[in-house]
Order: sequence, then C-alpha cells, then structure tokens
Amino acid sequence: MQGDLEKLHWWQTRTFVALMALVAIIPLLRPEIPPLVDLPGHMGRYRVQLSRDAYPWLSDWYNFNWQLIGNLGIDILIIPLAKLFGLELAVKLIVMTIPALTVTGFLWIAREVHGRIPPTALFALPLAYSYAFQFGFVNFALSMALALNAFALWLRLARTGHFRLRAAIFVPLSCLIWVCHTFGWGVLGVLACSAEMVRQHDARTDRGPMSWIKAWVRAGLGCIPLALPIILMVVWRSGEHVGGETGDWFNWRAKIGWLTMALRDRWMAFDIASIAVLYLILFRGFRDPNVEYSRNLGLSALFLLVVFIVLPRIVFGSAYADMRLAPFMLGIAIIAVRPKKGLSIRGSATLAAAGLAFFLVRIAAGTVSFWMFADDYDRELKALDHLPVGARLVTFIGTECGSPWTMTRLEHLSAIALERKMAYTNDQWSMAGAQLLTTRYLPAGRFSHDPSQIVTSVQCPREWWRPISRAMARFPRDAFDYVWLIRPPAYDPKFNAGLVPIWRDGTSVLYRVDHGAPGIKISDEALRPRIRPVPTPF
Repeated sequence: MQGDLEKLHWWQTRTFVALMALVAIIPLLRPEIPPLVDLPGHMGRYRVQLSRDAYPWLSDWYNFNWQLIGNLGIDILIIPLAKLFGLELAVKLIVMTIPALTVTGFLWIAREVHGRIPPTALFALPLAYSYAFQFGFVNFALSMALALNAFALWLRLARTGHFRLRAAIFVPLSCLIWVCHTFGWGVLGVLACSAEMVRQHDARTDRGPMSWIKAWVRAGLGCIPLALPIILMVVWRSGEHVGGETGDWFNWRAKIGWLTMALRDRWMAFDIASIAVLYLILFRGFRDPNVEYSRNLGLSALFLLVVFIVLPRIVFGSAYADMRLAPFMLGIAIIAVRPKKGLSIRGSATLAAAGLAFFLVRIAAGTVSFWMFADDYDRELKALDHLPVGARLVTFIGTECGSPWTMTRLEHLSAIALERKMAYTNDQWSMAGAQLLTTRYLPAGRFSHDPSQIVTSVQCPREWWRPISRAMARFPRDAFDYVWLIRPPAYDPKFNAGLVPIWRDGTSVLYRVDHGAPGIKISDEALRPRIRPVPTPF
C-alpha cells in the first residue's frame, strides 16, 4: 500500500502502539485487587474452582460443575496462572492485559483500514476503560479485546490475499473467542461480515443495488469459518438446567443513558465532558471538510448501531447487554474518522497531540480513581484478619436507591472472604447455565446468594435489595457464624442483639453471632419499609 511506502509519523509507529499499550495498564499497577465492581465475586468463584478438593466444606456450600458455556475466559486462564503466581496476582495480570489488548486492537484495525493510523484514532483509546470494564464484566471485556485484534487480523489476511489461511485460522479462533465470552464472537461476526461486504462490493465491476445484494451473499459465505460456535451455542442453551430470561427490549431511556456513560468512572462532570469530546469527533466527521469517514468502518459502526438498538437490556439472565456494546460501537465509529489528503502534516500532528493528551488525561484520572478505590478495599478488607478460615459469613453492603454515578466498587467485596478465608459468602451469583457455580447452602434460605448482600436504608422500587433493618432482623442466625456490615445505612441498634462486635472501622463492623442469645422478635408491621423514589444518575 502507498501508506507503507511513505514515512510514518510518530503516532503511526509500532513503538508508539506498544507504548500506548503499556500506558493503558498504569491505573491497574497499584491495586492488589483491580477495583472493578463484579471482579471480587468472580474471584470467589475461582477459589471454589481451584480449592474445593482441599477444603471439602466448599462443596457443601456450592455446586461447581464444569460445562462448555460461552463465558469461560478467565475461568480457564486462571488454572495454570494461579499455580505460577497465586490466585490474586494471576487475576491482576490477566485483567491488566484487557485494556492493553483493547488499545492495540483499536490501533491495529485503524492501521489495516486506513493504511496508517489516523490521528483521530487516538481519541478512541480511553474506551479501553469503558463502563462495562469498570463494572467488572471481565470475561466479556477480555473477549471483546481479543475480538478487536482478531478483526484486525481478519482485515490483514484479506488485504494480503491469504483467504485460505484466514479460513483455517478463524475456525478455531472464533471458537476460542466464543468460549471466552459469547459477546466477543458475536461482535467479531458483525465486524467481519460488514468488512467482507465492502470488500466484495469493491471487487466487483458491476454497480447498482444488485451489486450490494451479491456482495452480501458473498460476505456471508466468506464468514462461514466464524460459524462453528453456533453449534456450541445451541448445545449450551439446550442444557437441562439452563435458565435466564431475555427481556427489557427497546428501553430508549436506558440506551440513551448508556451512550452518555461509556466513560463512566468517578467524576460525573469530567466523564460526561470526556464523552462529549468523542461525539464532537464524530460530528466533525460529517461537518469538517478536512476529515471524512471510512466507508468500511463506517458500515461496521452502522451495523453495530443496529445491533445496539435491537439488543435487549437482559440476555439469558445477564443484565446490561446493550450497555456493554455501546463503548465498542463508539470506538469503531471514532477510528472510522480520518483526515482527508488535503490536511497538512501540522494539522494531523495537532490532531494526534490532542488525541494523545485526551488519552493521557483520562489515564491519569483513572489512576487516581483506582488508587482511591484501592484504599477503600484495603481499609474494608482488614476485617478479614479477624475472620477464621471456613466461617459461615453473611454480609450486608450499603448502597443507595437509583444508580449514583460513582459506584462504590464494594458490592461484591465480601467474596474476598471466600477467596482468602474459604468462608461462605452470600454474594455469589446462582443462575444455572450462566456460570459454573451455583449455591447449595439451604440453611441460608433467601440469604444464600446475590443480591442478598445489598442493603439500603429504605425499600427501592423495582429492586430486590432489602432495607438494612429487614435484613438484620430476618437473616437466619443459626445458618451463620459472622455478620459483616460494609458501610451500611443507619439502622436501629436493637437489631444488633445477639451480635458481638470483633472489628470496627467507621460504620463498617464485623460481628460474631452469639448462638446462645435469644432471637429478635420484630413484627412485620415494624419492618414494613418506606419506599423512596429512584433518582436518576444524571
């Protein structure tokens, strides 16, 4: 290509791409446990997976059954890596690769489509720390990072004419991405099909509506090497105990919200201003005479937009399905923008410098944010120094109705008691077919699994969370030895009867249950909570 023969600018070199990948891991260097909302819960599952034979009581509390499902990325990688580094460090190292791979994926795709990395592509790099990643959807995020790089490889092999090699590589590669997480395989299929459609259309001499139809058919045939996971999907979803609803279609308010939250982290004004920068780049792609959209990636972004619109909020019981796609849809649209040939080198360099500055500012802010969350983790986890191995622990973690912009990242922190102390914790997800683990500790009753660990000051509409007073009064005391309150809402101290405090820090406290103390007798009327309207986060 002509772009290969011309001198590369500083933002278009392999050295720069490698440096950006290294910069992307900076926020994750300090925290021992990456402060991602769901990640501690997953770490608890990994502990059961790795140690249930060494600690037989774990099998009394949890069912763990290996099966082929489209959600096994880190669950598989943790097996060899935990032996080398220990569970916590292994998880950290795997998670650190996700933003790095996301950055290389975006830049590699831009390189393959445009012939060289356009300066506007640098604005997409902060999406490596998207809201979906912050939420701790780590198998999903890993599969998407792999899918971006796989799509770049797909484009490269097509550009160099290695179609047979591409077919041979992508049959197993598509299966591996599906096993990591189904979502990554699906997005890879959408991207590959749209790119193949443009390539087939451009390769034809005839033009007109029929040429696009023929290109569509040929693109479908060209993507057959990606189709094998369809069989895996059918096998997975036809299992005896597979559950999970699919619903909440066309929730326009939520979808518009996801588009504003793609960079959501801690500071609402800063995060919204940052996403506004991305939309400004997209707007300039239509209005600025110096920049334009690539037809290839523009079509890919359009396809992803259609999927985003059609995708429901809940798929197979997994929430936030459409939210997960939003940042990657925006990322593909951003890297579709490129300067026109008339733009001067100085103008391109200025754009690249602005994009780099934007990325570095977001990384700096993310580093400070993660440092602060890590301090919260360190402070709360000191309670585990007072918890014996194998304890039966019920935890109540305070939260607010609605969705405050800054998530505390504490919602599944209690699972570290399972990971470090082999204790029973009531925060594990228990949905057959969605993950490998389900709970089986019947004495815990309705306090056996997620979201029983989440408590509020009052009853929140449309939520399963209990008010703190009801949780403290109703949890089965014979089933648990310890109660861990993590920043709970204020409640009447009378519910502490029969609980002996053994550690306290601020409002957080660890109690030992005195099984010889008389039970609490509270009327249902006294526990009937007020209902607070749900505030919006923006």
